[in-house]
Amino acid sequence: MSQPTRAQYVTANDLLTGEVVFLASDGGWVQDLGRAMFFTDPDEGAIRLTRAEADGGRVVGPYLADAAHDGVKEPVHFRERFRATGPSNYFHGKQERGAHV
Repeated sequence: MSQPTRAQYVTANDLLTGEVVFLASDGGWVQDLGRAMFFTDPDEGAIRLTRAEADGGRVVGPYLADAAHDGVKEPVHFRERFRATGPSNYFHGKQERGAHV
């Protein structure tokens, strides 16, 4: 039995606010992981990451992150789950807006 293909998405930090952002299918940046573009094709990931890296006036530190299998829009790694939900020491950013609490 073969392993399911793992989806990926591009994440970075907004250069002005520091907020964690995700690359959307239209090439813009969104703060909600559910609105991010997920892909399973490694070539698509490389193309998207290259475009994100060229957006240096808007974001800093873009990279590919793995998502859970079976099309679930959820990060695999703890660090990415933490980045998607916001800081845990006080209500700030995503937690302050209440969407992920």
